[in-house]
Amino acid sequence: MKRNLQRLSCYILSIILVCAILPFRADASYEIVGLCQVQTDVSATGTVKTLDYSYDNNTYFSLRDIAMILKDSGKSFSLEVTKNAIALNVGGVYTPVGVENAPWEISENPDISLRRNEFKVNGQKVFYYTMIMALPSGDYDCFMMAADFAMILDVDVSVPSAGVLQIHTQAPFGISPAVLEQAGYFYGVNGVLAGDATTGEIYYQYQSGNAYPIASTSKLMTCLLTMDALSAGQISLDQTVTVSEAVRALAESDDGVIPFEAGQQITVQELLIGALLPSSNECALCLAETIAGSEEAFVQLMNQKATDLGLSQAFFYNSHGLPSFTQDPVPAKRQNRMSAEDMFRIVSYLLKVYPQIKDITSMQEATLPSMELEVRNSNPLLRNMSEVTGLKTGTTNKSGACLVTSLAADDGMTTHDLVVVVLGTEDSIERGRVSGLLARYALQAFYQGVEQTDAVAVPENLPRNAEAAVDWILRAAGK
Repeated sequence: MKRNLQRLSCYILSIILVCAILPFRADASYEIVGLCQVQTDVSATGTVKTLDYSYDNNTYFSLRDIAMILKDSGKSFSLEVTKNAIALNVGGVYTPVGVENAPWEISENPDISLRRNEFKVNGQKVFYYTMIMALPSGDYDCFMMAADFAMILDVDVSVPSAGVLQIHTQAPFGISPAVLEQAGYFYGVNGVLAGDATTGEIYYQYQSGNAYPIASTSKLMTCLLTMDALSAGQISLDQTVTVSEAVRALAESDDGVIPFEAGQQITVQELLIGALLPSSNECALCLAETIAGSEEAFVQLMNQKATDLGLSQAFFYNSHGLPSFTQDPVPAKRQNRMSAEDMFRIVSYLLKVYPQIKDITSMQEATLPSMELEVRNSNPLLRNMSEVTGLKTGTTNKSGACLVTSLAADDGMTTHDLVVVVLGTEDSIERGRVSGLLARYALQAFYQGVEQTDAVAVPENLPRNAEAAVDWILRAAGK
């Protein structure tokens, strides 16, 4: 019975997520205020203000209202919200400001931007997208998605009836990718894969055999060849490299990240950090020229390495992942491509042969001494989950937003590298959310086993809108 309830909970969470992303009104560009009744398994209830961002059911919930409902539960949290910053402390005592769990006081839709405001959980910076709204009282409130605050608080959520959200404070956050797939959640991505790179076990995959543009996640191959060159003694980490004119030109282009000058000196170590953390295209190009003499020769090495590793769906045109144009009268716009399966293979190889690469990819910030420049890691999950050790983001118009994530998991004898590959989400917001959900699923599958987490019979024809979802949930609960 308990397992059936857990499975039902996974279905319900899937419906909540799907209803949050399906566009019901394509021309909307504003927020729709609403109310939701929130219940808990400790009898606390209350009205929660909601904002549907741009589309019906793309719902964000008031954190102040949620905090008030949970203040006497085992999942209480304190909350401070200013004009552009949020501080949440799990286990803290919430101090009411007098506006909680009350109906909206505005007569028209608010004009609020969905932003990555400064967000701290227990004093540590995290990356979640939120809306901050000024209240008539002069205080501020923060709105975020149910899946996001459920992950932060480690609680499960469900929908027992229309307009009601149930928070299960005694149940940990859980996810079932197979159910999400059946409900259409992954329609907005090109391909995903989650697995154990140490053992090769695949936990979940979706369209993982199809090749898609991979943008700056291409730099993982550039990194691999750099590590090969270091291992062979061809170059050294403290070796000084001279910046070429081609690198300077790329730095000054619209795709430039680090402001290099031709003739400038920088070390191989700094180039690796620059390529992997802020995703510097010019650092990748500089590494390619240093190792092979030219980018053209380096690309040949990239494609040969892909063949050697058995990457059947991989092909590279450059060292960094930007679009590459041919010199034809009608130029073709080409991009490096790879399948999620191939990405899992190359990352598994990289982490197995050169595990020290995580010393770089796990850094949130770093300094390039040669330039006296501070750089930041572009991987959002590195701040949201303590288990995350890397690896690489990537974005172009064609590839969409991509993220390859590595996580450390310990079975009591060995530390395993779990890997989540997400290719081609609509934007960085969805990239972070899809990757975060699958990263938590990978840990869930590692510690609990796939049989307990995802090997369930998935019903066909799951509902695709909120009203049908509620009907389906009630029927399922009755059974």
